[in-house]
Amino acid sequence: MSRTAERRGSRAIGDRRRGEPDIFPVNFYSDGDSILIRTAPGTKLLELTVHSAVAFEVDGFSDEEAWSVVVHGHARQLDHQAEIDEADRAPLQPWIPTLKYRYVHIDIESLSGRRFLRMPEPDRW
Repeated sequence: MSRTAERRGSRAIGDRRRGEPDIFPVNFYSDGDSILIRTAPGTKLLELTVHSAVAFEVDGFSDEEAWSVVVHGHARQLDHQAEIDEADRAPLQPWIPTLKYRYVHIDIESLSGRRFLRMPEPDRW
């Protein structure tokens, strides 16, 4: 998960009640063993914790390369004050100035990724 420091976009994918996946843009922090998401009460929090099996995707690019990482794991809302206090110390800020003081913790069970070198597009003909 070292690529997460250079991240550009991330999404958490949960399972809606009808058995269909749902995708949510999220802000996050990873220590390499788990992922921490900061959110507000609502559909995202409900779906990521009621249906705990989740996928998480983050990708990004620079002038030289592009990459994508996919994680599968189980999510749970942090409820114990000691866990919340620790999460508050993580370098995790909301993308927009809103009150988001609920945390979802994802234990990483599997991780895969791809890295591509960015080069000029080949000639068409």
